[in-house]
Amino acid sequence: MRFIIKNNKLIMQKFFTEDSLKISQIPAIPQQPPGSNYPYNHDLQKLLTGKQLLLDDIPFRHDELQTHYDNGYVTFRKGIEYNGKKPVCTRCGNKDPQWFASYPCARCGETCLYCRHCLMMGRISECTPLLGWNGPVPDTMLPLKIKAWQGTLSKGQQAASDKVVEAILNKQEVLVWAVCGAGKTEVLFAGIEAALAENQRVCIATPRTDVVLELTPRLKAAFPQIPISSLYGGSEDRHLFAPLTIATTHQLLRFYHAFDTLILDEVDAFPYTVEESLQHAAVQARKPDSGMIYLTATPNAKWQRECRTGKRTYVTIPARFHRHPLPVPVFVWCGNWKKRVGKGRLPVNVLKWIKDRLQNGKQALVFFPHIALMEKALPILRQFHPNIEAVHAEDPERKEKVQRMRNKEIPMLLTTTILERGVTFPNIDVAVVGAEDQIFSESALVQIAGRAGRSKDHPDGVVTFFHYGKTDAMLKARRQIVSMNREGGKRGLLDP
Repeated sequence: MRFIIKNNKLIMQKFFTEDSLKISQIPAIPQQPPGSNYPYNHDLQKLLTGKQLLLDDIPFRHDELQTHYDNGYVTFRKGIEYNGKKPVCTRCGNKDPQWFASYPCARCGETCLYCRHCLMMGRISECTPLLGWNGPVPDTMLPLKIKAWQGTLSKGQQAASDKVVEAILNKQEVLVWAVCGAGKTEVLFAGIEAALAENQRVCIATPRTDVVLELTPRLKAAFPQIPISSLYGGSEDRHLFAPLTIATTHQLLRFYHAFDTLILDEVDAFPYTVEESLQHAAVQARKPDSGMIYLTATPNAKWQRECRTGKRTYVTIPARFHRHPLPVPVFVWCGNWKKRVGKGRLPVNVLKWIKDRLQNGKQALVFFPHIALMEKALPILRQFHPNIEAVHAEDPERKEKVQRMRNKEIPMLLTTTILERGVTFPNIDVAVVGAEDQIFSESALVQIAGRAGRSKDHPDGVVTFFHYGKTDAMLKARRQIVSMNREGGKRGLLDP
């Protein structure tokens, strides 16, 4: 048996044979409101609550799904709707005709339109239903003591924490504009506790898997008795219902009106900023009446303007919890470094910077704008230390190299912008080779500078931007860091 959508009705259809009925002859099954005495499957309830899933995502027999549908517990939405004659993907919101294609569909026996934009989440077509849940919400037994974290917030963190709690309880939106290393995660704890105490469902979403992997153990330590679902590509928690979810923004495409509170971390980060489908997913994943917390160290120019003009509710944390100022980047001209790398050399001042760190035993991150240039620089630098490594987004050993860097087995790690955020090393200096490249936006450079001086035991760090000409992004990044240090001093959040 198989499900299709026809004439806005969900029907169950036998596999096609020569003797099978035509689709138009199969009667639509009317949907009944829930509330009958039908003993619904609690595992199915946990799987579908707040979700929009394809049949291939659901490990239940089709006849059981059909019975739940007949009794009003399982709901469906069409995978592709039409705005006039223009198709719109219900799941990802895609409206671009270039991202739709047709294929001969075995499900409905006709030529069927499907969305290519969210194909990695499973094919969704005109006859595809997105299944959800219309019955009671699963019971969640919470402990008397929800939060185990007993740390102390700084003055700046406490002000932001109070604002977060207020927004969550009043179902409002607020932007937390906090410098890199300010302790944004700890600022969320009181708000999460308040939401869970009200039996609300909370999600922390972030654009990158690395951040999910780093946040998950921290949240599990802070809320050890709370079921937590950690969702990313290949995650084992895919079917776990939990009051607290940590997910990549891509995983939000599977949710629909699920969360009472959505916390969107690194709201300025790629790919969220350029993917309208991810922004659509964030809106869909929230309940219509819900709280929204945005977190970033680097809001874009439009959001910064809205904050200054009072059009956006926000709170700033302009200083780190250890009360030391942010390292201010130093600009160093290094000439035509790309030409030198092409000839198997690096600029003299770049080599001196690297040699100084190696001789003094100071770990360092060195950022390059492109993988090819980084890989050409790697053998040059390995002449000075054989354990220097390079990492990028497609590196299969990416996680292992980052961990080895944390274990201090790697003295220096060359990287692309993949490590501009979401990772913390306690005592490092940072360099950018080719800071003038267009890939290094204002927000990227602020984040990169924010990798240094994060630990209270090592609050100082050197940040150097090697360049072949200053850019507006470089100047704006340094200006933003200086401005935050100034604000932190005025508010008494920095030690004299």
